[in-house]
Amino acid sequence: MTVYEEKKGKTILKEENLLSGEKIRGRRREKRKKENTDKRFVEREREMGRGERREEEKEGVVMANDFFWSYTDEPHASRRRQILSQYPQIKELFGPDPLAFLKISVVVLLQLWTATSLRDAGWLKILAVAYFFGSFLNHNLFLAIHELSHNLAFSTPVYNRWLGIFANLPIGVPMSVTFQKYHLEHHRFQGVDGMDMDVPSYTEAHLVTNVVTKAIWVIFQLFFYALRPVFLKPKPPGYWEFINLFVQIGLDATLVYFCGWKSFAYLILSTFVGGGMHPMAGHFISEHYVFKPDQETYSYYGPLNLLTWSVGYHNEHHDFPRIPGNKLHKVKKIAPEYYEGLESYKSWSQVIYMYVMDRTVGPFSRMKRKLSKKSE
Repeated sequence: MTVYEEKKGKTILKEENLLSGEKIRGRRREKRKKENTDKRFVEREREMGRGERREEEKEGVVMANDFFWSYTDEPHASRRRQILSQYPQIKELFGPDPLAFLKISVVVLLQLWTATSLRDAGWLKILAVAYFFGSFLNHNLFLAIHELSHNLAFSTPVYNRWLGIFANLPIGVPMSVTFQKYHLEHHRFQGVDGMDMDVPSYTEAHLVTNVVTKAIWVIFQLFFYALRPVFLKPKPPGYWEFINLFVQIGLDATLVYFCGWKSFAYLILSTFVGGGMHPMAGHFISEHYVFKPDQETYSYYGPLNLLTWSVGYHNEHHDFPRIPGNKLHKVKKIAPEYYEGLESYKSWSQVIYMYVMDRTVGPFSRMKRKLSKKSE
């Protein structure tokens, strides 16, 4: 073999090695590219909470097209066990609020007196008083009924039921007994498809898709809240529902007979505006609407807790529903490490604004899950 042929052979071998190296590096680049693509896809799916998204081309806004689906149990039962194992003294907070009857009685009598005093007032005055005063009282009573649904005024359940019917009087429509039935299911089956009536229906979610419809939905959310169970999961009325109904009709009829329709209208307006575009009603949205995909319950630590039986301490309430509202702040104080890392709010008005104006948030912004065998 000549020197020339030997050099040529080495050159060919070198070129083959280079080509082989390029192929190997090419395969590695393709593999890294595929891994990065898969990683981005997984991250995007996680951010979307496994829900689908609808992209509005005009504004480039991503809107939820399905609920956030969870494949684990609700978080409160497990956290309750962890906290109790570490802080067993929390059990000392269990039990009724001894001042509940007094607080409810004061608000009921004050609201009924206000209604009678407005019998001859003009409609503009009635509306103004209803929004800036009566709405706070009636929403307070609605949340008192929430407290009573957990038997947190008396140790004897039937006493709580009677007090709930009494607290219901200024609200104008019977709801305390029926509310308890559905609310206890909300705790037991949080987010469970077809069981938790706190979660909006698919009809609501498909209709409420923009700023205008969300604003309308917020204004009328009490109607959706009240009528949703009737259409999706009706329950036959029982003995106590009829008692609730007849007592309420008796009060309403008496008020109309002696004071006229304006006094009754004041009570209804107080209920309606207090449950709509109103600071107190922000808790309806703040409690479970998902603004952060990996969290499904949110607490509110603001001043309105003083008027709402501390319902803002909502993670604490779901963790320990047997603790009355006036002691829920102690749960966070005893076990701060379980709550300080969670997202929370300081303004319910801001929550309403965020819900209406944020085009990525709507009725689909709720966590749902299938019924597990443990819950059956």
